[in-house]
Amino acid sequence: MKLSFLARAAGLAVALLAAAAAGAQSSYPDKPMRIMVGASPGGGTDILARVLADKFSPSLKQTVVVENRPGASNTIAGELTARAPADGATLLLATNTAQAVAPHILKLKYDPLKDLQPVGLVAVMPNVLVVSANSPYKSVKDLVAAMAAKPGGFKYASSGIGSTQHVGGEAFNLATGMKSIHVPYKGSSQAHVDIMSGEVDMMFDSTSSAMGQIKAGKFRALAVTSPQRSPELPDVPTLAEQGVKGADVSTWYGLYVTAGTPRSAVERLSAELTRTLKLADVQTRIKALGGEPGGLTGEPFAAMNKQEFDHYGQLVRDANIKAE
Repeated sequence: MKLSFLARAAGLAVALLAAAAAGAQSSYPDKPMRIMVGASPGGGTDILARVLADKFSPSLKQTVVVENRPGASNTIAGELTARAPADGATLLLATNTAQAVAPHILKLKYDPLKDLQPVGLVAVMPNVLVVSANSPYKSVKDLVAAMAAKPGGFKYASSGIGSTQHVGGEAFNLATGMKSIHVPYKGSSQAHVDIMSGEVDMMFDSTSSAMGQIKAGKFRALAVTSPQRSPELPDVPTLAEQGVKGADVSTWYGLYVTAGTPRSAVERLSAELTRTLKLADVQTRIKALGGEPGGLTGEPFAAMNKQEFDHYGQLVRDANIKAE
């Protein structure tokens, strides 16, 4: 009798735990959500975040807003997410700028690899070397020749110290033996104004933020800084095709939550991200920005982040990139 009672009690306990777990999973999310973005409105990160918010909101049955916190190489948004309650209500759409580059240059108050939980890879975009449509330079050869004739007289823009645009510019300097001056901004959209006016000579921007200006005829694309040409810019050669090797830099975008967020919530978000990235209109939107939808979630994505962290750490050391 006693054994039977204990068995029934144990069975009841297991059932209650299972029900509680199921209830916790089904109740998430139970509050409005926000996607933190470390860049200004209008840039590539902002565009992708709003695509996710539009698709997540009806599916998760919660309000999902995008909150822009530009500055410090996208790390302000990262720090706010790292310090947020670990309830899955605060998401972060980060780039390799904050997750793999900036930690080797800036003194951060959080650890991107430990204080943020990876959800999944959203997209990968090549970077593209652009100049104003009014610029006299029609090719990388033209640009390098002009830089050689005027050492230190050229400026390149970036969305901030430690951004992929910054690393791309320094990698270009290293590969060509030239020296151009870095001019950091708080976001790509602000830099675009000075590119078009001629205040700054060039930018190694991500296709996601530069594509609109290229298609509008305001930017001239001289090269993509990836191993292969971009399907959206088939007539634009790679740097390597134009004799500049070792300066390949791309931008990737990943979704994160605060470390310690319940596993059930992270898995729900991973499933939601996977579903969203399979939608035809989302794939069309990402490809129009010159990129490819991501496909990694969970541990494989975390492993990729760590590999990129190590890769860019070496590049930062080789190019002697420092906070300015």
